[in-house]
Amino acid sequence: IVPGLEGRIIQDGRHIWAEIAAGPVRGSPNYRFILRTGAVREVLARFRPDVIESQCPWVLPWTAINHRRAFPSTVLVAGYHTDFPNAHVGRVGTELFGKTVAGGLRRLTEAYAGVTYREFDRVYTLSSQMRAILRGYDVPHVDLLDLGVDTDLFSPTRRDPGFRAALGLSGAGPLLGYAGRIDNERKADQLIAMMRHLPREFGAALVMFGDGKLRDLLAEDARDLRVLLPGFVSDRNELATALASCDIYVSAMADETFGISVIEAQASGLPVVGVASGAMPERVHAGIGLLAQPGDVATMARHVQTIWAADPAAMGRAARAHVDGQFSWDRSFGRLFGEVYPKAFAAARDRQRAESTGTTGWRPRRAG
Repeated sequence: IVPGLEGRIIQDGRHIWAEIAAGPVRGSPNYRFILRTGAVREVLARFRPDVIESQCPWVLPWTAINHRRAFPSTVLVAGYHTDFPNAHVGRVGTELFGKTVAGGLRRLTEAYAGVTYREFDRVYTLSSQMRAILRGYDVPHVDLLDLGVDTDLFSPTRRDPGFRAALGLSGAGPLLGYAGRIDNERKADQLIAMMRHLPREFGAALVMFGDGKLRDLLAEDARDLRVLLPGFVSDRNELATALASCDIYVSAMADETFGISVIEAQASGLPVVGVASGAMPERVHAGIGLLAQPGDVATMARHVQTIWAADPAAMGRAARAHVDGQFSWDRSFGRLFGEVYPKAFAAARDRQRAESTGTTGWRPRRAG
């Protein structure tokens, strides 16, 4: 069940694709936000799924919870990807209303997160930091799940020696790459600021793949730099070639929940320069990249120079080996279906027994 331009349902064998008409998010035209929860409930009631896996922290969790109240055998699983009380409510609230009001809003949202995710039979996060945060909201039944990457698609073998010249980027230094949204949340502007700390004679160039509300503004701001913002790359093969053809991957994102773009870059054989926040420290350890403090663009620039002066190719090979050993889709889905889902089904059975006997104070089991 996903947001779309208009409501429609496409059935193809075992796969059912349900689009709910939803308007675009203001300032982020590539995203749509479902508000028509009644339409979602109708789809759920029509198809009666055994398991609902929720990936949204806002209105859709309670749509799933209310469906479960009507159909108690439904098992609820949630993926908690962003610490939205802090990353969204707290930070945006501080900018709009100041720290005092934002602090109150953040605490209310933290309480909402706790109440909401305690209703689920099992919850998983993509980093140990996020799991600790959620447990701090008194949600005990949380698993850690690594995502995966297609290591056949994202591979150093896709490197194109003529890629930089084809982009029209001069300079003999490293080609820095970034792939993701070009917006405030991703701190895309800090990559431009980082470039200004690199000496012109160093010869570095930066290519930023993606779209977002800052793209045109940053393109104008970086006219005097070796920076290119070619837009969103829809073809995954083209993106894989682009990443493998860069020399160092850079990201200033402080709230990375897992870092799939970082993993794809590492699979492509790139060392990473990032920030020591969010999931990044779990993805970038000694020998495969360097991290600065969030917002410290001068140190990020120095890290780029340090890696380039050492042996970036060896670091890239180590990054690829790191991905090969830990991040595969077989491993990810093995854990999801072999560990997370069975725990959710067990918790659902406990819940139904408690409800049938009138037991009060039921809480999801803490095992795991």
